[in-house]
Amino acid sequence: VWSKFLHLAVDACLVSTLLAGVKRTTGIQQIANKDIRQYVEQYLQLGEWLFDSSIVLLSATPYFERKQ
Repeated sequence: VWSKFLHLAVDACLVSTLLAGVKRTTGIQQIANKDIRQYVEQYLQLGEWLFDSSIVLLSATPYFERKQ
């Protein structure tokens, strides 16, 4: 049971990171319902935090370097 929950949580984080990256690069976001928009914003904030954290982690390794 716990492994299924953990698997779903990791999948939700990966989808959130993907959608946050799409939002960041394209700027697309149009949600009319105010309540749903609030939940989507919180979900995408998690994805943006994961996205930024992974960039910091990867740039600290010798295998990746930033292009300016």
